[in-house]
Amino acid sequence: MILVFKTTVKTKTDVERIDKALNSYLGTRKWNFDLEDCDKILRIESESAKPSVLRSNITALMKNSGFECAELTV
Repeated sequence: MILVFKTTVKTKTDVERIDKALNSYLGTRKWNFDLEDCDKILRIESESAKPSVLRSNITALMKNSGFECAELTV
């Protein structure tokens, strides 16, 4: 499963600010930001059995780090 979020992360410096928190929370899951996209996309690959918990925790983690974050759905 790939989760996709619209964020207010704008620069590589912003990514560096959130990097440690994301790595700490997500562990071995792969994640990346697409700063070229107008929505500054955060993509997370997850095999989580409870994606709703992951979604809410990512949103909270981003907010606690000073960024807005909302899941994009198809």
